[in-house]
Amino acid sequence: MSRVAVIGTGAWGTTLARLVAQGPQTTSIPDADVTLWEHRPERAAELERERENRAFLPGFHLPPRLRVCADLAEAVAGREVILMVTPAQRMREQARLLAPLLAPGAIVVSCSKGLELGSHQRMTQILAETLPAGARIGALSGPNLAREVAQGLPTGSVVASADASAADRVRLALSTPTFRVYTSVDLVGVELGGALKNIIALGVGVNDGLGYGDNAKATFMTRGLAEMSRLAMAAGANPLTLAGLAGLGDLIATCSSPLSRNRTLGLELAAGKPLAQALAERKTVTEGVTTTRAALELAANVGVELPITEQIARVLFEGKPVREAVSSLMERDPKHELHGLSQW
Repeated sequence: MSRVAVIGTGAWGTTLARLVAQGPQTTSIPDADVTLWEHRPERAAELERERENRAFLPGFHLPPRLRVCADLAEAVAGREVILMVTPAQRMREQARLLAPLLAPGAIVVSCSKGLELGSHQRMTQILAETLPAGARIGALSGPNLAREVAQGLPTGSVVASADASAADRVRLALSTPTFRVYTSVDLVGVELGGALKNIIALGVGVNDGLGYGDNAKATFMTRGLAEMSRLAMAAGANPLTLAGLAGLGDLIATCSSPLSRNRTLGLELAAGKPLAQALAERKTVTEGVTTTRAALELAANVGVELPITEQIARVLFEGKPVREAVSSLMERDPKHELHGLSQW
């Protein structure tokens, strides 16, 4: 039996809880026992009673093997795998609450895509600092738009961990006929791919909103991937990871889909909506905004230039007109296409 706890009742947390609870998954793990933690007791009671997350994932029933609770100790008691699906800026707080409750040998997996402001740390770095020494830690990332996964549409994902047996265990817990999970040991590449693509998706939304066309969109995505790869490599990632599901795959999905929160925010910015208003009108966190600041902090530390991220930051935080930001990118001094990526 697969005993899994999911921390967070947003669209992705609810989707992952449903995914595990719907079993059977694999021949080796034919059944599941899943808890979904919601910190507000009245909200947890509502989800348990209604058997549907109408706020964030309407139209999808919660399976019988999925139980919603507001007691964190109860939610994680005896759980083999704990999926942390919380906004990046709250990961440290949630990890501190979890630390004294963690069962020996449990695997804690970050399913959040972002960087912490100030420390510019990845989510697994926060978990490693906050959880008991020797805790088994991993990260899940890939082209995983929650509603499509909930619909049972086929996709792939990657679970990374320095502990190969932990990655295999999580893969078995999450794999279904429509959710194919691969494993990796490259935590840096998997996490930075998932975080940085949100920044690029903001810019793609601006491109689409301005009507600049598919050539510009393809150029922006490709140069965005080069920028993601430069920073990830400088931080210690395998560059091939950025060409995989957690890099290129997630980038394509997030830059192409109308379900993407970061792309739709870019559309709103292109239409002239102020950032503060656009964010205030949203029920969910748009991670690309805070990740833009944190990525620039990290880039300064490792000595990497991020021209796209710099221009997006000026649009977001300094009010630079979006067309001027595009012009600034187009008029930069020319460089070799593989500048910063190879010996060239």
